[in-house]
Amino acid sequence: MYKLKLSISLLLIIIFMFAFSLSCFAQNTTYVWSPLDNAVPTNASETTKSDSLDLESPSAILIEQSTGQILYEHNAHESLRPASVTKVMSILLIMEAIDSGKITLNESIPCSEIASSMGGSQIWLDPRETLTVDEMLKAICVASANDCVVAMAEYIGGSQESFVQMMNDKAKDLGMNDTTFKNCHGLDEDGHVTSSYDIALMSKELLNKYPQITKYTTIWTDSLRDGKSRSY
Repeated sequence: MYKLKLSISLLLIIIFMFAFSLSCFAQNTTYVWSPLDNAVPTNASETTKSDSLDLESPSAILIEQSTGQILYEHNAHESLRPASVTKVMSILLIMEAIDSGKITLNESIPCSEIASSMGGSQIWLDPRETLTVDEMLKAICVASANDCVVAMAEYIGGSQESFVQMMNDKAKDLGMNDTTFKNCHGLDEDGHVTSSYDIALMSKELLNKYPQITKYTTIWTDSLRDGKSRSY
């Protein structure tokens, strides 16, 4: 039985993982806060020297979830490697597949040899086992499971390559012009890039369209494979 780890919320996960993935690029720079003015619509380019954010990443953005209004930004369109934040788009496509009736939460998903061999963050799926979509989502959202997201990509898209094309098509539809996906999990690959602005766009789409995703992203602690035998 694999113990899943702590999760607080999707937005906090996004902030943490993106900041972590960008930490190697961090500079000792002072970033400027754009204060809100109730009389004038917020414009992130209007800044004041009196307040600052001492951020440790070269790119940042803060938006209002329902409207997408930019409250603060710094180098928001800089192309950087997204790491596991990539999974936000994968989760969005999984939720769309559920919403359209293509798959159900109780549907059993097989694990291929490729999925089981992904490495990185994982729950050590075995090609001889299956998990439901519900369980896969739990593992992806809480444990950032590369093996599970690949299994889901293969099941929905027919292959990883087809699913990644779906990801790029969706990115284009959302206006994510700084983004090119090369995989569904976020392990480093040349040309696999996005920006904080584009991450905000896809996160807004996921949370506004499928607020039920917080059922998974707010899990405190949980487990998988309860009562299931697993031989090796």
